[in-house]
Amino acid sequence: MKQGRDTTQEERIQIVKDCLASGKNYGEMALKYKVSYQQVRSWTQKFEELGEAGLEDRRGKRKKDQEPRTELEKAQIEIEQLKHKLYLAEMERDLLKKLEEIERRDAFRK
Repeated sequence: MKQGRDTTQEERIQIVKDCLASGKNYGEMALKYKVSYQQVRSWTQKFEELGEAGLEDRRGKRKKDQEPRTELEKAQIEIEQLKHKLYLAEMERDLLKKLEEIERRDAFRK
């Protein structure tokens, strides 16, 4: 398998537009732009499904911090945000319980 290279979103958009103009000739575009066949195919499919937003590099970004591209993603992101809020609330509750326990123990000792 041919090793790909790093590309910008603008490059990916250009590659996909050229690929669509050439009748989805993934192999030709892969050779022309020095990227893998599978990557060209994947970008083209994402572009057709989600438009230019589908070609964003979203690696390393938490789901709750991302911008939604579809209604399904919007719902998934909202779920992740709510899970995070629940996690913080549970942690705060547990800390307050522990604090009360420590205060009761200190009051008992005096």
